[in-house]
Parts: sequence; C-alpha cells; structure tokens
Amino acid sequence: MNAHVFSDFSAARPEAAAPASPAWHLLPLDGRFELVYEDGQGVWSRRTVAARELKLGPGRTLLGGIDPGRGGYRGFRVDRIRRLTDTATGERLEGGILDWLMARAEAQRREQARHHRRRTREQTRARREAALERLA
Repeated sequence: MNAHVFSDFSAARPEAAAPASPAWHLLPLDGRFELVYEDGQGVWSRRTVAARELKLGPGRTLLGGIDPGRGGYRGFRVDRIRRLTDTATGERLEGGILDWLMARAEAQRREQARHHRRRTREQTRARREAALERLA
C-alpha cells in the first residue's frame, strides 16, 4: 500500500534542512466516492472514500478522506485516480477528475457561504425584533 496519510506531510523537519516551498492549501470537500486508484508501484485497487478535503500543494493534489477499507484517513494523489464514481449521483469520471473535484469543492463552498449569510440575516432579524419588543 502506497496511499499517503496527510499527517506524513506535516512531519517536523529541521528548518535548515527544509527547502523553501509553497504551502499546502486545503479546500473542504464533502462526498462519498468509489475510486479506481493506481499506487506508486502501478498496482490498481478499488477504494471507497468519504471525502473531507482537497489538499493542493507543490506539484500534486491529494483527495483526503476516510477510507473504511484501509481503516482510517488517507490521501489519494488525484493524478493516480483512474476512475471516480460519485456514489450519491452515480456520475462516473475517467478524465477531468481534478477539474470536477475543484468545481465541486467550489460549489460546496458557495452553498455554505449562502447558508451562513442566510443564518446571519435571520439572527440579526430576530435580535432586531427582540429589541423592538423590549422598547414597546
């Protein structure tokens, strides 16, 4: 097994030995996917992942999530995902996987922002109404 665990990337290294590189950027992502994944030795396997995030870094992007078949949190290099199936919709991709995952993460981010704005407006309205009732 050659799947990457995200904690491997945060291992402490002496600052003098660490080359300067761009930081990793996390995009929250929610979904359940079935993958056909090729490991570093070229061995293909079927995997199921409850996605939590996309991790974009220097030279690679990882799909991170819970892999119940391997007993925990794993990171899968997106360039090694040969097929991705969204278990909720049945949509199946064999190309353009990174673009699809990025678009999905962005759509989910926008929806969460809309939900947050709506909740904030409702809370503000409730506080305003409560203040008016106290004045009456």
